[in-house]
Amino acid sequence: MSVNMTKGQKVSLAKRGGGTLTVVRMGLGWDAAKKRGLFGSKSQSIDLDASALLFDAGADLVDAVWFRQMRSKDGSVQHTGDNTTGAGDGDDESVIVDLSRLPAAVTQIVFTVNSFTGQDFSQIENAFCRLVDETTNEELARYELSGSGRHNAQIMAKVTRGKAGEWSMTAIGAIATGRTFQDLLPATVGHL
Repeated sequence: MSVNMTKGQKVSLAKRGGGTLTVVRMGLGWDAAKKRGLFGSKSQSIDLDASALLFDAGADLVDAVWFRQMRSKDGSVQHTGDNTTGAGDGDDESVIVDLSRLPAAVTQIVFTVNSFTGQDFSQIENAFCRLVDETTNEELARYELSGSGRHNAQIMAKVTRGKAGEWSMTAIGAIATGRTFQDLLPATVGHL
């Protein structure tokens, strides 16, 4: 059963029947808002980009997975591809994380979304991120990305490894400005 999260909410990612999560997928979905004109409304393409930023306990960036680096250096995190339109239902972009293969030094993974082309969130609707247990395809948590506005990025959520190896997810939902994850680093570090 999925948890519909609110901004700032934290949920445990322990499996209901016990056991440990091994592989999760962070899915990002969105629709382009219809442009209204003199002769009705028309569809537009919106290119949003999902990124996964891997941090150690000292808040240092260890690695990043994004549309220009589709796999982490150790292979434990994989971006499934860049959707440049937002067309279709469901997840438009996904990042798969093999938690069992993540280096022990990685304690947090922050998921961000930004528009490399500079389009802003006033041009999108129905945006969400969701965490899925990739082994069962069960949705664990979902966060609706609210905050339509002139910003072109958002720090969506983070997944954190606890001292005992357990995982939790926190919905961040912080609006930001930047075309790439590098532009978002100063704002991201404030949420670690």
